[in-house]
Parts: sequence; structure tokens; C-alpha cells
Amino acid sequence: MTTHARARRVELASFLRSRRDRITPAAVGLPPGLRRRTPGLRREEVALLAGVGVTWYTWLEQGRPINVSAQVLDAISRTLKLDEAEREHLYRLADMPAVPASDVHAALDPEIQHILDQLGPLAASVYNSRYDLLAWNDTYGALFASMTSRPSGTRNALWQIFVTKECCNPVVNREEELPQMVATLRAGFGRHLRDPSWTDFVRRLSAASPEFAAMWATHDVARPGSRMKIFQHSAVGQVRTISTSMALASPPETRMVVYTPMDEESRERIAWIRAHPHVPAVPSHTH
Repeated sequence: MTTHARARRVELASFLRSRRDRITPAAVGLPPGLRRRTPGLRREEVALLAGVGVTWYTWLEQGRPINVSAQVLDAISRTLKLDEAEREHLYRLADMPAVPASDVHAALDPEIQHILDQLGPLAASVYNSRYDLLAWNDTYGALFASMTSRPSGTRNALWQIFVTKECCNPVVNREEELPQMVATLRAGFGRHLRDPSWTDFVRRLSAASPEFAAMWATHDVARPGSRMKIFQHSAVGQVRTISTSMALASPPETRMVVYTPMDEESRERIAWIRAHPHVPAVPSHTH
């Protein structure tokens, strides 16, 4: 074991002990018991609650070089009631490539929605690195009602773009935009190689869209950035925008995307769409 790996294991052991010591038996539904040397949980209690072997957990807390899975770390995180920062720290100390996606919908700070609302008349939204739509303002909702009207948990921009028929797809400059989006997804995927939700998403989208599968196979990688995006609206025609992507501090791997009109005509068309939010953005036969 290298010096760096040994130091990381020592830190992991200390971190686990400190988190265990702060959880009282009553907090996890256990009787207080007798002859406790500390007010926190015992190792065997953590192992029982997390569904892992006592010997294995003891070795983990002793800093021994043992293999650990994301599923086991998740179980330990829940047992020790770790928050997002602590959970990410645990994964880093355990030498896991990334923290699996959690319910970031619930983790968005309330002020994020306030910021989105204040950005009107510009369309603005929040995505995670898998292109799941997490929040948006009224302008965005009017432009992309086919996305925002979907049930929570199914609002994914890549799925919408690749699976929707081309005649009803709002993205005009597909040749430039789609490869860039897939390359950005690939960069995020590299941080979630052991996350079943990511691998399942890529598998299902590849099966549903040969076009996506072909782009995914190129292994191109890119970062989010400012790009030209052209959208088609059933009532006003094309809307030309520049999308600006800004990383958010929390939750991890989320970004706010703001769409600025490229010209006065597009600005006027967005204003009309804002004033007529119930006019379908895509041809009515798709509704």
C-alpha cells in the first residue's frame, strides 16, 4: 500500500469512528443498553443496521485495504445519517470514483427558484450532469412545455430530444447541438462509472435511439459552455438563443442554464410566447 493510500485509509477509519460516535442508539431505534463506553453506536450495531458483516465493517473502520462497493457505502451513509458533503467525503476516502446520484430534486435550495424567477423574461433552468431538468422559470416552461409537463423523474432533455420524432422536436440545429450534449454527458458519465442509475440510463437511451448510440460510441468528451441553440415554436417560428451554463455550488454537478435571445426578432418572439403560455410549442397533433 502506498503512503497516500495508507493515509487515506487512516483518515477513513477516523471519520467513520467520529460519525458512529455521534449517533445515539435512540436515534436509530435501538435501546440504550448498559455498559456503553461512548454514547454512540457500537461497530456491530452499525454493521447490523447497514446489512454488512461485523468483521468486514470492523476491518473497514480499522483502515484495512479491503474492497468496498457503492451499495455498501450507501448503506453505511444512511445508517450514520451522513449529509451530502459527508457522503461525498466518505466516497473519496474509500477511493470510489464518484458519489452516486442522490435525490437532488429535494436538495435544491429555495433561493435557486427565486433566482430563476427573477431572470424573466429570459428562459432559465437547472440541470444536473445527466441532463435531468430540476427547476425552471415560467419563460422556460412556455418554451418547453412538452418537457416541463412530464412527470417528475422523467424530465430529461437528452431523452426528449433523441426519442421525440424529428417533426415534433423543438431543437433546430441538431447537427451541432446533439453531439455536444452527448459529449458533455460522457464527461459526467466518467464520474459515475459504478452508478447503476447512470449505466441504466445510457443503456435504455441507446436502445431507444440509434442516433444517440452512434454518438455515444465516439467517446467524445466536452464541458458545458455557452452555445448557440435554435428552437422551433409552432406559433412564432424559430427562436435563436445563446445558452450560458453556470455551475452551482450545491447540489454537486448541477448547473443553471440561461437562454439569451440572439436578436431582436427572437426577443420579441419569446415575449409573445410568455404572453401566450398555453399555445403549444410543438404541432398540436402531438398533444
